[in-house]
Amino acid sequence: MFDHVSVIVSDFARSKAFYAQALAPTGHAKLVELPETPGGDAPTAGFCHDDGSDLWIRQGAATQPRLHIAFRVPSRAAVDAFYAAAIAAGGTDNGAPGLRPQYHADYYGAYVLDPDGHNIEAVCHDAP
Repeated sequence: MFDHVSVIVSDFARSKAFYAQALAPTGHAKLVELPETPGGDAPTAGFCHDDGSDLWIRQGAATQPRLHIAFRVPSRAAVDAFYAAAIAAGGTDNGAPGLRPQYHADYYGAYVLDPDGHNIEAVCHDAP
């Protein structure tokens, strides 16, 4: 299991706002923000979950190729909530909430492209 993932984003303020809103239904909250340092690191923000998994974003040339990051959530309602929040935050639809039986019978997911085009997913593997 991953402990954390870091993504370089092209517009830090826009991505920070997007992820704060989109990840709220997954249980992630903005934990820490590190400012730019003179001659050093770019601004960075971390979004943490109670299970210890983190997503970090940092200003720079956006990560290429684009990534697919899936967040496991505890219910289909949480998938739906993620999708609604991510779209409201300015994400682009890349697959509305629904079953994906090609993966397995109870795979329920939703996909949204973030401001840099990364495919962000919320998924629940449990039967209803």
